[in-house]
Amino acid sequence: MPRFTIIVPTHGVSGRLADCPGSVLGQSFEDLELIAVVDDIEGPADLCSTIVAEHAERDPRVRRTQSPSSGGLPRARNAGAEVANGEYVLFLNGDDRLVPRTLAAIDARLAETEDPDLLFFDHERVHWFEGSQGPALQWLWKGAPAGAFSVEQHAALPDPMVPAFCGAYRRRFLTEHRLSLAPGMFTDTVWSVLCALRAERIAVLDRVCVRHLLRRQGEQNRGAGLHHLDLLDQFDLAMNEAAVLTPPASVLARTFGGFTHEVLKTASTPSRLPSAILRRRFFRRASRLYRRHRPAGFRQPSGRLGAQHRLLASGHYVVFCALRAAEKRPTGYLAPAFQRAGSLWQRRRHPYLTFLRRPIDEHLAVFSAYRGRGYACNPAAIHAAVQRLVPHIKTVFLVADGSGQQMPDSVECVVIGSRRYWEVMATAKYTFNNVDFEMAVKKRRGTVHVQTQHGTPLKRVGVDQVGFPAAAAAAGPLGRLLERVDGWDFIVSSNHHSTEVWQHAYPGAYESLNVGYLRNDTFYSATADDVSTIRKRFGISEGKTALLYAPTHRNYRTGFAPQLNLPAWCDALGEDFVVLLRAHHFDEGSAGHERAVHSGKLIDLTEHRSAEEVCLAADALITDYSSIMFDYANLDRPIVLYADDWDIYRATRGVYFDLLAEPPGAVARTQDELTRIFREGEWDGELSGRLRAAFRERFCDLDDGLAAERVVRRVLLGEPADRLPPIVPLSGRVPAPAPPRVPPQRPAPKGVPPCHI
Repeated sequence: MPRFTIIVPTHGVSGRLADCPGSVLGQSFEDLELIAVVDDIEGPADLCSTIVAEHAERDPRVRRTQSPSSGGLPRARNAGAEVANGEYVLFLNGDDRLVPRTLAAIDARLAETEDPDLLFFDHERVHWFEGSQGPALQWLWKGAPAGAFSVEQHAALPDPMVPAFCGAYRRRFLTEHRLSLAPGMFTDTVWSVLCALRAERIAVLDRVCVRHLLRRQGEQNRGAGLHHLDLLDQFDLAMNEAAVLTPPASVLARTFGGFTHEVLKTASTPSRLPSAILRRRFFRRASRLYRRHRPAGFRQPSGRLGAQHRLLASGHYVVFCALRAAEKRPTGYLAPAFQRAGSLWQRRRHPYLTFLRRPIDEHLAVFSAYRGRGYACNPAAIHAAVQRLVPHIKTVFLVADGSGQQMPDSVECVVIGSRRYWEVMATAKYTFNNVDFEMAVKKRRGTVHVQTQHGTPLKRVGVDQVGFPAAAAAAGPLGRLLERVDGWDFIVSSNHHSTEVWQHAYPGAYESLNVGYLRNDTFYSATADDVSTIRKRFGISEGKTALLYAPTHRNYRTGFAPQLNLPAWCDALGEDFVVLLRAHHFDEGSAGHERAVHSGKLIDLTEHRSAEEVCLAADALITDYSSIMFDYANLDRPIVLYADDWDIYRATRGVYFDLLAEPPGAVARTQDELTRIFREGEWDGELSGRLRAAFRERFCDLDDGLAAERVVRRVLLGEPADRLPPIVPLSGRVPAPAPPRVPPQRPAPKGVPPCHI
């Protein structure tokens, strides 16, 4: 049997799970098994199960068991414990990590104390942005006996504040006492107390062993809601169990005092109990439990805490509230209210405030792409799907002034800033955007916002841009970004890599829709006739090989300046090729790419609204670091990287992985090298195909042509995620056919003078 079993529940941590198993399996102490607990019903793109399966394939120490997500963390931990084989059981949250050499230190301490029933160790709370906050349980080690001890020998125990993941539990001890985690919230409080009360021999290890992530949306047990009533259930359960065990009076008093302290913290924090009725209900039940379970001879503390004890014991809720208000009221607390009133007075004539008083239109959906640039990207794709699948939903598309003439006739347009704009933004039930709405637009309770995003992230995004000044300056104030994230109900992910990035780059409480990119559906629905029609519309001559050149935007400079000398390069390619230029949308209108059109060998499609049509028309893609490469890979057509300034770009913009080490095809660092790749056929060779296949395996795992349908069914029809159409495996997908190509002219054989470019 292994020395340790580490149980890792995975529900709800899809974007943060990747590092957890590695922190366990990479321990220097290797005598272990890892049991990952996954949902018993897996959705169409269960990233957690995928991550677990990948680790299990590489490491036989990884096992998997199932538990319903509705059972929460307690049921998942119990499910793992039921199949554990290790001498000691440890719990680790799926978004936490074991500190290196932790298991070796725990094993040494267990051996030193002759294998006690229970070993407590420390953890550090790691803020999502600010980093480590240091050891969290320092009081637990003060005055602790040097070896193993019983609970009455250490004044700091039992303590309901010790998390379940801060202990190593002898499995035989758990089995003999039939210990399991109670259902509901705050289950760790009962677990740690009852384990300490039942253990004959306890030891402690003054060492940080776990890095516990503090999410931006906060700990669930500190958020507002009815679940805080569960704390009282756990208080009642722990005290009833403790009374049966008949511990010494001092131990029972410590148990009662620890739980009462947590109850008073909740009663003193109105934000946790969001209504006056709920706060009164909580206090009255807590008062009854206090009187019922107060041990004989229990001495109430002195000072403010003692006053709270006495008010709780007597049930004086009104006086308790008055005491709390007197302690928390700041000096000059009326000033901000007057400031807010003045601000509202200045804005009271704005039509948006009037429209906000209207009821929400349950059948209205608003769409916007790139701040009104037109009918494009994921919002356009989901708009078309809504019209097709749920025609009772009224749809409007936002456009900037002057962009409406480019919209399809069937789409109702609303100009941003108009009176109608403020009306739909105030009353729409559903909103879809691939960037963000202006800060003046506030999200109303009961509305649903879907952040569709607009590309797979190679470059750093969101809060991950901190540390890269050029990128961070362009992104704007961090506080405003996070305020916007708080308004997202769903975020669309094109692949599992994106899902992981969104979780830490945009920390929030949204649901991740791991369904593929909506705009990429067309890559699997377009036909050969569609491709031919698009190419004719763009003016691509029959038999020409069309190369799409799509460079990204550079934050370290202003304006558009092609990395290539486009006229010279088009001439060097020869007559078999035509280049389709699509600059980044930030560079629209720049004189640089307007001057690039050269003797019919280059077609500028920068301002064409559909990037997907441009991709369908191209035989191959040339890009540097643009996210278009991830979309284009779905077509399984050649991709070539032109990365002449990779070192500068990576240093100034920040990236998530080394693209040149994992490219989707051939890589050129100079213009001459790029020319050679096409003149000699390397762009479409065997090696390029193998690189593209590996790239598609990693980044095209979700795009299968059904993304828009999944979003409609999940968001507008309310279908559960596990009922959505399953993801079609990559091997079972058939992308749009590439246009027929005439083989390009090859270089002259040896003996024939070369053509000098």
